[in-house]
Amino acid sequence: MGGDHGSKSDISFAGTFASSAFAACFAEACTLPLDTAKVRLQLQKKAVEGDGIALPKYRGLLGTVGTIAKEEGVASLWKGIVPGLHRQCIYGGLRIGMYEPVKNLYVGKDHVGDVPLMKKILAALTTGAFGITVANPTDLVKVRLQAEGKLPAGVPRRYSGALNAYSTIVKQEGVRALWTGLGPNIGRNAIINAAELASYDQVKEAILKIPGFKDNVFTHLIAGLGAGFFAVCIGSPVDVVKSRMMGDSAYKNTLDCFVKTLKNDGPLAFYKGFIPNFGRLGSWNVIMFLTLEQVKKLVKNLESA
Repeated sequence: MGGDHGSKSDISFAGTFASSAFAACFAEACTLPLDTAKVRLQLQKKAVEGDGIALPKYRGLLGTVGTIAKEEGVASLWKGIVPGLHRQCIYGGLRIGMYEPVKNLYVGKDHVGDVPLMKKILAALTTGAFGITVANPTDLVKVRLQAEGKLPAGVPRRYSGALNAYSTIVKQEGVRALWTGLGPNIGRNAIINAAELASYDQVKEAILKIPGFKDNVFTHLIAGLGAGFFAVCIGSPVDVVKSRMMGDSAYKNTLDCFVKTLKNDGPLAFYKGFIPNFGRLGSWNVIMFLTLEQVKKLVKNLESA
């Protein structure tokens, strides 16, 4: 992104929004099985000794993917794909599409040269918080549908699908319930968005200063992996708290969930599923940024045609 300031703003906001939404949806569809496995692993409580509880049912990311596919059918790995795509259209489109305009707003239009890292982080925090505030209901429905699979046989499913879930939640719990977990969600998404977009921007800028590196797929790949890694390191604790709060109503608020998790499961619980999380966010970022850069080129050509 760095110095090639023009390349971003030469496509319209609608073009940027559409490219971002498409890239985010495509990445979501490719990596949702990893996300479903991650949610199941995070919701899995530590077995208490002496209760005769069997070993944890899910082990490791690919193990969990395998277990779900075997027990519930391959299709259940894409549970929550509909609200997942709703979420990426709205949230992905807004957070990625608005990043460049907001960043330019923060540096002022007369700015020359590289944008300071703090301004990048600030811009990404802003668009992440705004995007998820709009998209929170889609996130809630996605987590609830992904958690559904653990119900024992014979127990009726709460929701028949995404649209049914939205309406059931509104009917049973009120409209405000759709914004359950908004606090940790804003925290998580603003932080992860900043980690992803600002580090992608920064890593790409650094790579392009190395002689011999060009603004090509290889560069986008390395920058995307870097973005995924930073996002997981920074976002994992918030993510665990968010999954636990959305999947289980035993916590009063974000802090309560944080303290209980720390007390009951120890500090490492916040990095529970670090590998699956990186598997998911790393591959998500690589697919999303690679797709985004290509689609944007396409849109640029279409718009200038």
